[in-house]
Amino acid sequence: MPVQPRAPIPTFDSFAADRLYRKQHLAAAFRIFARCGWSEGTAGHITARDPERPDHFWVNPYGVHFARIRVSDLLLVNDLGEVVEGTKHVNAAGFAIHSQVHAARPDVVSAAHAHSMYGKTWSSLGRLLDPITQDVCSFYNDHTLFDDFTGVVLESDEGKRLAHTLGENKAIILQNHGLLTVGTTVDEAAWWFIKMERSCESQLLAEAAGKPRLIAPEVAELTRQQSGSHQAGWYSFQPLFDWIAEEEPSLFE
Repeated sequence: MPVQPRAPIPTFDSFAADRLYRKQHLAAAFRIFARCGWSEGTAGHITARDPERPDHFWVNPYGVHFARIRVSDLLLVNDLGEVVEGTKHVNAAGFAIHSQVHAARPDVVSAAHAHSMYGKTWSSLGRLLDPITQDVCSFYNDHTLFDDFTGVVLESDEGKRLAHTLGENKAIILQNHGLLTVGTTVDEAAWWFIKMERSCESQLLAEAAGKPRLIAPEVAELTRQQSGSHQAGWYSFQPLFDWIAEEEPSLFE
């Protein structure tokens, strides 16, 4: 059976159209994270760089449950942490982390972080994920570990250290904290977070049952090339977007 071609990542003729697309997919990502149970109090944030003002990004307002976030709720924040558009407050920890990641990685449009159960549990071990499944190979030699936990990230200097440790990777395990993923689209960053959280769950279960057998390095690398690209990350999110858009159309308000 021939392989079906993937739809291309959309491009736009105007900043306004691009901005709306990013904000709609950002709101959808929050709704999906809520369905996964990853809205924990005031913790967690996903950002989308503004296409016209690249030193600004859109982010969820502080203290609003992911399940309630609409396009109109999103805040536009500048590089000083000031809310340029929106009426609510920004999460200080979210700004400290995401502002430095966006500054260090001009290629990154979106970054996702939440205190998900399996991600934060795996992070306490201070280890990278092993290539034990096809899915986790998307992160093979493409994720890193930030082992400098000093409490809630509120200072830009710690955000800079985190961004430096992330390097050119698509994901980082924040020891004793959780996961953070990045992408060239909101869709990609959100999908990598979903996939990494489930990979953490898989390895925790496998190690509880016995000693997992590792995929050979050359096969793991090939699998990363097959399933770990920007296009693959964006495309994998589309069924989830279509589903949540139909289930919860209020996100577009």
